[in-house]
Amino acid sequence: MADITAAMVKELRESTGAGMLDCKKALVEANGNMEEAVDWLRKKGLASAAKKSSRIAAEGLVAVKVDGNRGAVVEVNSETDFVAKNDIFQAYVEDAAQVALSCNGDVEAMKNAKDPASDKTFGERLTDMIARIGENMNLRRAKIVAVNNGLVCSYVHNAARDGLGKIGVLVALESTADKAQLAPLGKQIAMHIAASAPIALDVAHVDPAAVEHEKSIFAEQAAASGKPANIIEKMVEGRVRKFYEEVVLEEQAFIMDPDKKVKDVVAQAAKDAGADVKLVDFAFFKLGDGLQKKEEDFSAEVAAQLNR
Repeated sequence: MADITAAMVKELRESTGAGMLDCKKALVEANGNMEEAVDWLRKKGLASAAKKSSRIAAEGLVAVKVDGNRGAVVEVNSETDFVAKNDIFQAYVEDAAQVALSCNGDVEAMKNAKDPASDKTFGERLTDMIARIGENMNLRRAKIVAVNNGLVCSYVHNAARDGLGKIGVLVALESTADKAQLAPLGKQIAMHIAASAPIALDVAHVDPAAVEHEKSIFAEQAAASGKPANIIEKMVEGRVRKFYEEVVLEEQAFIMDPDKKVKDVVAQAAKDAGADVKLVDFAFFKLGDGLQKKEEDFSAEVAAQLNR
């Protein structure tokens, strides 16, 4: 019997997309012959996942999970919304949020982690699901939000079922105040985030490159007015402040009371609670955000289904 090395298993896994344990078994069955191992996997339907990996997966679900003072939000993609309604897929996304908590949101660590529902890794379970359902899927991203003292609140928009939906939000409030008193505030801020899509917690956390990009646009627009340089400078400063009000969570007008900024609402909550309340972090995942969705006409879609 041939000596099956880890390098051989890795090579076969990368070339076929099949699970690690399946690759090892295939190499054992093929006595170490790589081509025969590929054929063995293809006959078992385990190599089909690799052929699907080039197809765009921009549908799927976002999941949130809160455990004590920590919360996780994850995004798992599929090619179609139909698969996102599949019980097998939904169970995987639910488990992904729990696995994210144990792996501190590291996607690669999640793929290599023990699957809570089988004796395989979590990544191998995904590969098996791809082969079984027949669509490309991707464990795309995860984030952890945590506090030392206080509360992590979650909100899911367009929920498919509890904790699963198209938008997932986590809000971290650091405070010694009563958690029951903090919960309504956290839920309202989470709903605000789902509607307002901020890109940063506060001004200090805005990417400097993004600010400079906006400044260059504003400066060019202001220059076209023909006004003096000192006036243009003030115009740009005003536009940057407006930019912060649009994209920075603390600076945004609170959606449930537009006369107040989010930071003002938090400050008032602290006064009401008689304890410091600080908004320390948030996570906002919108399904498919940043992914290019493939557009197909109906006839092309039917043809693609027939050719799978």
